[in-house]
Amino acid sequence: MASKIVVIGDVDGQFQAVFQKVNALHVKNNFAFALIIGNLFASTQSSSDVAEPDVQSLVDGKIEVALPTYFALSNHALPPAVVEKLQSSHDELCHNLHFLGKRTTMKTSEGIRIVALGGQMDPNIIAGQSKDKYPPFYGETDAKILRGATTADILVTCDWPEGIQKRSKAELSAEVSPSAQQCIADLDIVLKPKYHFSTSKSSFWEREPFFHTPSDDTDNLYPVTRFISLAKYGNSNKQKWIYAFSLDPTASNPIAPPPGSTACPLVLSEKKRAAPEPREQALVYDDGTRFGRRSHKRRKGEPRGPLTAAECFFCLANENIATHLVTSIGDSSYVTTARGPLSTSQTYPKLGFPCHMLIIPFSHQPTLAAMEEEERLATYAEMQKYRVAMNSMLKSVAGEEYGSVVWEVSKSSLPHTHWQYLPVPANLIGKGLVEAAFKALAENLHWPAFTKEDVGDGFEETSDFFRVLVWDPKNAPEKQTSLVLRFDDKIRFHNQFGREVLAKLLRLDERIDWKNCGQTQPQEEHDVEKFKEAFKTFDFAAE
Repeated sequence: MASKIVVIGDVDGQFQAVFQKVNALHVKNNFAFALIIGNLFASTQSSSDVAEPDVQSLVDGKIEVALPTYFALSNHALPPAVVEKLQSSHDELCHNLHFLGKRTTMKTSEGIRIVALGGQMDPNIIAGQSKDKYPPFYGETDAKILRGATTADILVTCDWPEGIQKRSKAELSAEVSPSAQQCIADLDIVLKPKYHFSTSKSSFWEREPFFHTPSDDTDNLYPVTRFISLAKYGNSNKQKWIYAFSLDPTASNPIAPPPGSTACPLVLSEKKRAAPEPREQALVYDDGTRFGRRSHKRRKGEPRGPLTAAECFFCLANENIATHLVTSIGDSSYVTTARGPLSTSQTYPKLGFPCHMLIIPFSHQPTLAAMEEEERLATYAEMQKYRVAMNSMLKSVAGEEYGSVVWEVSKSSLPHTHWQYLPVPANLIGKGLVEAAFKALAENLHWPAFTKEDVGDGFEETSDFFRVLVWDPKNAPEKQTSLVLRFDDKIRFHNQFGREVLAKLLRLDERIDWKNCGQTQPQEEHDVEKFKEAFKTFDFAAE
């Protein structure tokens, strides 16, 4: 069940006015609780033991707090009278007003999990966690300890996560220069909170939601974090200082990135410190492996492929994604140009661009059959829809000059299934040379024979297989001839098989290895724009 929550920025000692407004809102909205994420107390508090009148009134319970309210430790020191009261009352300052503490993990009666790290980073705390929970400073170890919480519905910090502005189009006032820390970014990545709140003086900033990489731990769903930084109460810019929302801690994560979201802009510190292997920025490798064709013999302990979506070059959430290669994004899959395409802009004179495309599911699964039924059916249907749309584009641009070939390696040891799409001169299809070429190379390699059958989404298949879908432009765009080659672990099947067959057929033998077919980014962008221009009237995802 969803609970209504209200969040407040810096109060700066204006207790009477703020609580009066919050109490009035509570009457109308019946909030479960309130969170004060900024400074509850002003920075001008005297260090003497004599509390200022308003502070003493709050400590004495003379200022009404109508609903359970938790206040964070921000960057102002707590008044001595407040510290004294908290020490003697288990961090309850007065009725309904509770101190979150410097380093806190708690669950409310509504089941909402809150993680808070109070204060600003103090680089002088170089070993161990800070011992005193009231001074407004923390050390890196404090943040690392909180990573042990593993999950959070709400994360509250004074400092911002380093890198939070990357990939964002939300404008941030030039007056704002928040302290940003890598250890806070680590908390976001590890805990994957639904909401992360912080403060930004006289400005309000709300970033676009960002989604985290699906994994086994998230049931291959997309956890989403919303980062919101509130202004202080009474700011002269009249920026938002209060934020109300509803939260259901039992709600499932979405099955796809929500509209308007971005991939997570943050990088885990361990990954930053690791020495990266030399590589280009890449969205996809068109043969499905990181290093091209490789032996099936693996070194001891060597994984067969990326273990998580974060390491997968076919996942939109990959931080190394080359977004300029993406041409269309549907509901369950997307289309990109292949890096290091087999064809060139001269291969198909009537097109003027390579048109070596990849149709990639969102779901990080080795095969279509590995997906849950609803997701599998939707993904297969949309991938076919993309195939048909590109066939329609070919027919529109070049008449019956070109047909197409789609190939797929459905192999349980691969990280992320996908289809490759390539135009082929119609005369090669009409003469049966495409089918013959695939069958001949398989026979030369002493592999099992191809069979002509349609296996659909592959759910009924009990072994790995290689599939070819051939379209003759004399037929309707949705028509296909399906060839299937099944294989087991005894067959050393290599993932460039489809590319190798078509390279030989199109007399592009020197382009078998994609690594020998590199382009500059301007060249890639040019080919992408040429494809988009030809495809725009057939791109159902753009409607």
